[in-house]
Amino acid sequence: MLIPGQPVPELDLPLTIDARFELSKQDPEAFTMLVFYRGKHCPICKKYLIELGGKLSGFTGKGINVFAVSMDSPERAAVSHEEWDTGDVPLAHSMSEEKAREWGLYISEKREGSEEPDTFSEPGLFLVKPDGTLHFAVVQNAPFTRPDLDDLLSGLTYTLENDYPTRGTLT
Repeated sequence: MLIPGQPVPELDLPLTIDARFELSKQDPEAFTMLVFYRGKHCPICKKYLIELGGKLSGFTGKGINVFAVSMDSPERAAVSHEEWDTGDVPLAHSMSEEKAREWGLYISEKREGSEEPDTFSEPGLFLVKPDGTLHFAVVQNAPFTRPDLDDLLSGLTYTLENDYPTRGTLT
């Protein structure tokens, strides 16, 4: 379990745009937002990332760098990149199960007869401060009931305008 106010694990993954995402090289004004999603097989993830793509400018306008991350293979991630209308949300892929566990994500196995990969992470959403410490975390063991993006943006606006502190640091 990651602890708010403490450093998060490093993350260095390929992106579908033939580049790399390196968390340690991020230099956002406010936060880096990592939206971990289950993968190409998940229609709820698709809907959430499409919604995120439509609201991306609201986050980036607040100084928040946004990335979506999955355990999908390069081939599966490429399909999501091509077929999902996620706008300019960068899609990182090929995260190992070990790295997903470092982030405290739940891991699921393929259901018989499904298009799911053998193993994949369940959703999570993290906000990382420029100093590499955790500010906010939501981890789920199922794809349902993701954080509402309008509520999240509203809360982040309040946080930034009022220098609201990281909460849950005594965990």
